[in-house]
Amino acid sequence: MTYRTVRVDDLDDAPSPASEKKELDEALGVEAFGLNVYTVESGERVPWGFHRHPRHEEVFYVLEGELTVDTADEPLTIEAGEALFVPPEHPNRAHNTGEEAVRLVAVGAPKGTDEAVIEEHCPACGEETERRGERVDGGDTVVLFCTECGVETDRFGRES
Repeated sequence: MTYRTVRVDDLDDAPSPASEKKELDEALGVEAFGLNVYTVESGERVPWGFHRHPRHEEVFYVLEGELTVDTADEPLTIEAGEALFVPPEHPNRAHNTGEEAVRLVAVGAPKGTDEAVIEEHCPACGEETERRGERVDGGDTVVLFCTECGVETDRFGRES
Protein backbone atom coordinates (compact mmCIF):
# COMPACT_ATOMS: atom_id res chain seq x y z
CA MET A 1 0.00 0.00 0.00
CA THR A 2 1.14 3.53 -0.70
CA TYR A 3 0.13 7.11 0.04
CA ARG A 4 -2.71 8.42 -2.12
CA THR A 5 -4.20 11.84 -2.74
CA VAL A 6 -7.33 13.01 -4.51
CA ARG A 7 -8.83 16.38 -5.25
CA VAL A 8 -12.30 16.20 -3.68
CA ASP A 9 -13.94 18.56 -6.19
CA ASP A 10 -12.71 16.37 -9.07
CA LEU A 11 -14.54 13.25 -7.81
CA ASP A 12 -17.80 12.14 -9.42
CA ASP A 13 -20.92 12.53 -7.30
CA ALA A 14 -22.39 9.36 -5.79
CA PRO A 15 -26.19 8.89 -5.82
CA SER A 16 -27.60 10.92 -2.94
CA PRO A 17 -30.56 13.17 -2.08
CA ALA A 18 -27.97 15.90 -1.36
CA SER A 19 -26.53 18.12 -4.10
CA GLU A 20 -23.11 16.50 -3.78
CA LYS A 21 -21.75 13.33 -2.24
CA LYS A 22 -18.05 12.69 -2.71
CA GLU A 23 -16.97 9.19 -1.61
CA LEU A 24 -13.40 9.79 -0.50
CA ASP A 25 -13.04 6.31 1.00
CA GLU A 26 -13.76 4.69 -2.37
CA ALA A 27 -11.51 7.09 -4.29
CA LEU A 28 -8.61 6.52 -1.89
CA GLY A 29 -9.11 2.78 -1.38
CA VAL A 30 -9.86 3.10 2.35
CA GLU A 31 -10.93 -0.24 3.82
CA ALA A 32 -11.38 0.45 7.56
CA PHE A 33 -13.86 3.36 7.58
CA GLY A 34 -16.27 5.28 5.37
CA LEU A 35 -15.44 8.88 4.51
CA ASN A 36 -17.77 11.15 2.55
CA VAL A 37 -18.03 14.89 1.91
CA TYR A 38 -21.53 16.27 1.30
CA THR A 39 -22.91 19.56 0.06
CA VAL A 40 -26.52 19.87 1.22
CA GLU A 41 -28.54 22.75 -0.24
CA SER A 42 -31.54 24.30 1.52
CA GLY A 43 -34.37 21.75 1.82
CA GLU A 44 -32.18 18.73 0.99
CA ARG A 45 -31.44 15.77 3.27
CA VAL A 46 -28.60 13.38 3.91
CA PRO A 47 -28.42 10.40 3.79
CA TRP A 48 -31.24 8.34 2.24
CA GLY A 49 -33.77 8.55 5.09
CA PHE A 50 -34.45 8.06 8.80
CA HIS A 51 -32.05 5.20 9.47
CA ARG A 52 -29.84 3.39 11.94
CA HIS A 53 -26.71 1.27 11.67
CA PRO A 54 -26.80 -1.90 13.83
CA ARG A 55 -23.00 -2.22 14.19
CA HIS A 56 -21.60 1.01 12.81
CA GLU A 57 -20.86 4.38 14.41
CA GLU A 58 -20.82 7.73 12.62
CA VAL A 59 -19.42 11.22 13.07
CA PHE A 60 -20.75 14.26 11.22
CA TYR A 61 -18.44 17.30 11.16
CA VAL A 62 -20.03 20.46 9.76
CA LEU A 63 -17.61 22.65 7.82
CA GLU A 64 -20.10 25.28 6.64
CA GLY A 65 -23.72 26.10 7.44
CA GLU A 66 -26.06 24.56 9.98
CA LEU A 67 -27.31 20.96 9.87
CA THR A 68 -30.47 19.73 11.60
CA VAL A 69 -30.31 16.09 12.70
CA ASP A 70 -33.58 14.38 13.61
CA THR A 71 -33.08 11.73 16.29
CA ALA A 72 -35.39 9.36 18.17
CA ASP A 73 -35.39 11.90 21.03
CA GLU A 74 -35.30 15.41 19.57
CA PRO A 75 -33.86 17.40 16.67
CA LEU A 76 -30.26 18.53 17.13
CA THR A 77 -28.66 21.56 15.49
CA ILE A 78 -25.03 21.15 14.44
CA GLU A 79 -23.30 24.39 13.43
CA ALA A 80 -20.11 24.98 11.44
CA GLY A 81 -17.14 23.87 13.53
CA GLU A 82 -19.19 21.33 15.52
CA ALA A 83 -19.26 17.54 15.28
CA LEU A 84 -21.89 14.97 16.22
CA PHE A 85 -21.19 11.35 17.25
CA VAL A 86 -23.92 8.81 16.45
CA PRO A 87 -23.54 5.42 18.21
CA PRO A 88 -24.76 2.15 16.65
CA GLU A 89 -28.55 1.56 16.76
CA HIS A 90 -29.31 5.30 17.11
CA PRO A 91 -31.69 6.40 14.33
CA ASN A 92 -31.12 9.73 12.63
CA ARG A 93 -31.82 11.77 9.52
CA ALA A 94 -30.06 15.03 8.71
CA HIS A 95 -31.31 17.90 6.60
CA ASN A 96 -30.67 21.52 5.83
CA THR A 97 -33.48 23.75 7.10
CA GLY A 98 -31.47 26.95 6.63
CA GLU A 99 -30.97 29.13 3.57
CA GLU A 100 -27.21 28.57 3.15
CA ALA A 101 -25.64 25.37 1.85
CA VAL A 102 -24.21 22.94 4.40
CA ARG A 103 -20.87 21.29 3.73
CA LEU A 104 -20.02 18.36 5.99
CA VAL A 105 -17.69 15.43 6.43
CA ALA A 106 -19.23 12.10 7.43
CA VAL A 107 -17.09 9.29 8.85
CA GLY A 108 -18.38 5.81 9.68
CA ALA A 109 -16.69 2.73 11.12
CA PRO A 110 -16.14 -0.07 10.84
CA LYS A 111 -16.71 0.20 7.10
CA GLY A 112 -17.59 -3.46 6.64
CA THR A 113 -20.63 -3.09 8.94
CA ASP A 114 -22.18 0.06 7.46
CA GLU A 115 -25.48 -1.50 6.36
CA ALA A 116 -28.32 0.86 7.16
CA VAL A 117 -31.85 0.06 8.26
CA ILE A 118 -34.18 2.75 6.90
CA GLU A 119 -37.53 2.98 8.71
CA GLU A 120 -40.07 5.62 7.68
CA HIS A 121 -43.80 6.18 7.23
CA CYS A 122 -45.04 4.75 3.92
CA PRO A 123 -47.68 7.01 2.33
CA ALA A 124 -49.15 4.08 0.37
CA CYS A 125 -49.78 1.53 3.15
CA GLY A 126 -49.78 3.99 6.06
CA GLU A 127 -47.34 1.93 8.14
CA GLU A 128 -43.88 2.59 9.63
CA THR A 129 -41.84 0.23 7.46
CA GLU A 130 -38.31 -0.51 6.35
CA ARG A 131 -36.99 0.49 2.94
CA ARG A 132 -35.23 -1.63 0.36
CA GLY A 133 -32.84 0.21 -1.96
CA GLU A 134 -32.11 -0.69 -5.55
CA ARG A 135 -29.59 0.91 -7.91
CA VAL A 136 -30.84 1.51 -11.46
CA ASP A 137 -29.60 3.41 -14.52
CA GLY A 138 -26.20 1.74 -14.33
CA GLY A 139 -25.90 2.60 -10.63
CA ASP A 140 -26.51 6.33 -11.15
CA THR A 141 -29.94 6.29 -9.47
CA VAL A 142 -31.16 4.78 -6.20
CA VAL A 143 -34.82 3.79 -5.83
CA LEU A 144 -36.29 3.07 -2.37
CA PHE A 145 -39.24 0.71 -1.93
CA CYS A 146 -41.50 -0.01 1.06
CA THR A 147 -40.76 -3.55 2.28
CA GLU A 148 -44.40 -4.01 3.31
CA CYS A 149 -46.36 -3.00 0.19
CA GLY A 150 -43.58 -2.74 -2.43
CA VAL A 151 -44.44 0.78 -3.58
CA GLU A 152 -41.63 3.14 -4.64
CA THR A 153 -41.17 5.74 -1.89
CA ASP A 154 -38.19 7.75 -3.14
CA ARG A 155 -35.78 8.10 -6.06
CA PHE A 156 -32.58 10.09 -6.36
CA GLY A 157 -29.41 10.06 -8.41
CA ARG A 158 -26.13 11.72 -9.15
CA GLU A 159 -27.90 14.80 -10.51
CA SER A 160 -30.87 14.90 -8.06
